Amino acid sequence: MKLTNLFGHIINHPLNRNHKVRAIMRFVRWQLGSRLVRGGILYPWVNGTRFIVRTGETGLTQNIYCGLQDYSEMAFVLHVLRQEDLFVDIGANLGSYTLLACGAIGARGYVFEPVPATYARLMDNIRINNLSYKVNAFNIGIGNKAGELRFTSNQDTMNHVVCEGDEHESDIRIKVFTLDSLLKAENPCVMKIDVEGYETLVLRGAHCVLGRESLHSIIIELNGNGKKYGFDDADIVCTLAKYGFRPFGYDPLNRSLHQLDVKNKESSNTIFIKKVDYVEMRCKEASAVIMQGIEI
Repeated sequence: MKLTNLFGHIINHPLNRNHKVRAIMRFVRWQLGSRLVRGGILYPWVNGTRFIVRTGETGLTQNIYCGLQDYSEMAFVLHVLRQEDLFVDIGANLGSYTLLACGAIGARGYVFEPVPATYARLMDNIRINNLSYKVNAFNIGIGNKAGELRFTSNQDTMNHVVCEGDEHESDIRIKVFTLDSLLKAENPCVMKIDVEGYETLVLRGAHCVLGRESLHSIIIELNGNGKKYGFDDADIVCTLAKYGFRPFGYDPLNRSLHQLDVKNKESSNTIFIKKVDYVEMRCKEASAVIMQGIEI
């Protein structure tokens, strides 16, 4: 992200709009401090959670700048989940959503990160929060069938399945399984899917999971990345509709949902919900969290 775009993102983030100078100072402190300290820096976050972050790790540094990188979706996780729930994180990266769900709230987790170096960093963040007993973490990919796929490994949050015919110096082969085969005896409540365009094939291997009565919410990335694999976001919307899921936006301050026509055009993620009244009641009843001096 260009510096001007990054500044714009930071000062216009909902948790920074009334504290723009403070937000820029956080950015400057991080840029200076991270260059003076070798290795990772332990950063305090939500409800006593912490993460180890290094310069250039955008999946975590955005939480330093903005409190919650994905404001609506992350706040939704904080509001809708309870300790007795199961959260599934597909494409966990360094663990932001996992830490919110399983650390800040205390839910159980099944989390999947295919790139070994990223998985090692994810495990660091799971361990420093003493979450190993709550979180089952897997260094594998998720798809429509068992096998192996090639993944990029040097693109931070943008690592993805390599398209047929493409070549990357960082290509690695990763074992892939279906979600149905891994969650046979489990009843997830909330899933987050962020696999850089491979979402369609993840869903094709999750027919049983999608039909579970327990599963009421799915946060999924819909930003057109599936085109490189020959998929369209509209197909994902139709697939989820067959299982009763409709697209919604979420207002964390008012704890309210509003139905969308297709997908969230203000974010790369969209929240899909069934049992809408139940989910909205849960959100309204959730305990407040303080972020950047704002109660949400």
